Amino acid sequence: MDQDAFRQTYHEVNERFCAFEKAILTLQCQCSEAHKFYIAEREGVHCNSDAGQQQCLQLLEVLRSRARFALRTTSEDRKNLLPHGKAIRIQVGGLRGLYTALNTGQPVPARIENVIDLVNRAIKHFGSLDKLPFSLVMQQISAYHSRTRSRRRKGKKP
Repeated sequence: MDQDAFRQTYHEVNERFCAFEKAILTLQCQCSEAHKFYIAEREGVHCNSDAGQQQCLQLLEVLRSRARFALRTTSEDRKNLLPHGKAIRIQVGGLRGLYTALNTGQPVPARIENVIDLVNRAIKHFGSLDKLPFSLVMQQISAYHSRTRSRRRKGKKP
């Protein structure tokens, strides 16, 4: 299946996509509203909640606009076309920052267990997503780095 056909089929099958799909597919988090599906041996994540999807999309938008300096991106027009590594940093680092803001003094878990629960708790605690303590959240976004690929040594092949 070519990339264009995959994208078209993906959008037809998955009208309510998960905003944190990359983080879920890399096993960095889970969500009670997320449902995985497969198309041509590829995975996708569907959100089971309209309201939940809107809250998560709003959170990602706020994180993207606030994280431009931390990610060294300044162009407003390319914010939706972030490379995979930067998108992962925003998603995983942002959720870890949210966890840190809500659970002061506790270590950040290796995996965020329920994204929608974390987002709802943050909205309830801070009043809105615009009132989050972004200094804590940006620290986690800046600190998070996904796994790096192992590089092959130059030289003789075994």
